[in-house]
Amino acid sequence: MVPPATPPPATPPGPAAPPFFHADADRSARVAVIAEIGVNHDGDPRQAARLIDAAADAGAHAVKFQRFRPAALLADDAPLAAYQRRAAADARSLLAPLTLPDAAWPALRQHARRRNVAFVVTPFGVDDARALAGLDVDAVKIASPDAVNPPLLRAAAVLARPLWISTGACEPHELDEAAALAAGGGPGHRPAGALLQCVSAYPTADEHTALGGVAALRARFGDLRVGYSDHTAAEDTGALAVAAGACLLEKHLTHDPAAPGPDHAASLAPDAFARYVTAAVAAATRVGPVRKRVQTPEVDVRRVARQSLCPVRDLPAGHRLSAADLTTRRPGTGVPAAGFDAAVGRRLARPVRGGHPLRPQDLA
Repeated sequence: MVPPATPPPATPPGPAAPPFFHADADRSARVAVIAEIGVNHDGDPRQAARLIDAAADAGAHAVKFQRFRPAALLADDAPLAAYQRRAAADARSLLAPLTLPDAAWPALRQHARRRNVAFVVTPFGVDDARALAGLDVDAVKIASPDAVNPPLLRAAAVLARPLWISTGACEPHELDEAAALAAGGGPGHRPAGALLQCVSAYPTADEHTALGGVAALRARFGDLRVGYSDHTAAEDTGALAVAAGACLLEKHLTHDPAAPGPDHAASLAPDAFARYVTAAVAAATRVGPVRKRVQTPEVDVRRVARQSLCPVRDLPAGHRLSAADLTTRRPGTGVPAAGFDAAVGRRLARPVRGGHPLRPQDLA
């Protein structure tokens, strides 16, 4: 659906954001996939709306756009990264055609609501962050270069939305303030914050995927949500990231990976993106919550295959058990084998038969 040329004056209420966005959501029981549209709309609101549709059809949980003003973002002599030089001769001529008009933002927000996907925006300046206050975004995403930009981080933090921060090209010690803000350590209330392991290379080669960084971020920053911002060209990296512990994925979506522009080459077309989401969700189902507990299908095996304490011979009531009196045998329905040491020295409350599991009520 094409957004109207003249947006409504305000963004009316819509469906609630997915459970992952709630402060009390299980931090590891599922995965949320962000379709990073970024600037792949090529500055065209109609193309942006079509990409929202493609993301929703692919099963994405959220779409993400980038909000910036080249004149405010770039110094006069700002250089281009190597991958950007494929698309333009200088930074301003690269970015200027990729901005969306102010009138397009509320309409795109509403279009995302109609398609039941969360609407996430990356601001690149303090003024861009402040502009999000009236847009009712579901989350604010901070790009890797700004993980060490305190003014922007703090401006985003006061929006009282989940704050998700990519960590590409960052050393762990550089992320302490960003992590504190994502966790709610600064002004405002930010539910469901996250750090995203990221490699700032476009595209990222397989040997530089660095999924081990997911576990490293979890270890350093406690139980803060950790995700993965994926710049690889592979369709299975998201599933592998989930297996590594990521519960939030960000992946670029494009209408055409061969299109001119800075990010299309590191993006997936809609059909490939749909396979990416399917694999990631399946991986999340198989990995499950990050905890160790007995699973429902294991209960019967646990009962049958574990061993219980068994007297080696018939014993009378009042007998004090010694180690020589006991052995262990299946099933695990009696006093568990793990209770061997505790049972030695106990007296019997009643006679017991040799070769039969010892019951708790058999012990005085």
